Formats: sequence, C-alpha cells, structure tokens
Amino acid sequence: SPAAEAPPAAPAAEAYRSDGPSEEELNTLQTTSTTLQAKLDRLTELASLNDRSGFVHQFVPLDLSSADTLAYLQDLTNAPEADGQWRNLTSEIAAIAAGRGVHKIEGDQKSNAVFFFTHPLFPDCDREVSFICSGGEWRAEG
Repeated sequence: SPAAEAPPAAPAAEAYRSDGPSEEELNTLQTTSTTLQAKLDRLTELASLNDRSGFVHQFVPLDLSSADTLAYLQDLTNAPEADGQWRNLTSEIAAIAAGRGVHKIEGDQKSNAVFFFTHPLFPDCDREVSFICSGGEWRAEG
C-alpha cells in the first residue's frame, strides 16, 4: 500500500520587528496616582453625560463657597459662551485623563499635580491645569 503523505508544513509565522512606540503612544503621559486618575475618569464620564452640575461639584476647589460654585455652574450653563467654555473645559479634562498631548506632570501626584499639555481643540495653545488632594479628594486648584 502506498505510504501516507505528510500534510504540507504550515508556513512559519513571520516575526515583524517593532518600529517602536507609535506617535500616539509617545504623546501620552498619564498620572501615576490611581486616585487622581479615578477622579479624571469620573469627570470625563460626567462630561460625556453633559452633567454640568455633577461635573462642577466634583471639580471645583473644596473651599469654594456654595455661591461661587453656583455662579461657576451658571456660567457653564447659561452664559452666552457657556457651550464653548464647557466644550473647552471638558476636552481638556478628557485629554489629561487619557494622557493625550500631556508634555509633563509636575508635583508629587500624591498631594498635588500640575499637567502641562497642548489644548486638544487648539493645537497652538499650551495649557496647564493644577489639582490638589485634600483629605483624599482631588480637586482643581483655585
């Protein structure tokens, strides 16, 4: 009887050399603080829901008076430029949450962090946003 032929060998998988991190990966720098990252993620979530009140109450400094907090919320809700201000603010928070365009982060990232980044909507605009942690709660620095 004829000998059974072996099936053809599967072609060897080609190994590709990495050309290194992508431009997007190189342009990404996130906080090392899990609690600050959680705050940024929560703010981004509130922004995606267009929950301006929830966002403001999670974002403003803890020592901001309730009257000033309400005034800030009104500015982001009813002022003539409210939608533009809201879009700019929330795009900045989403960018630093994802680490997009962040050039550096100063501070110990335990009690304070300052993000230096390129504004996601205005590429020629360099921005900086500061957060401080008080009693375990991260807030924008006033």
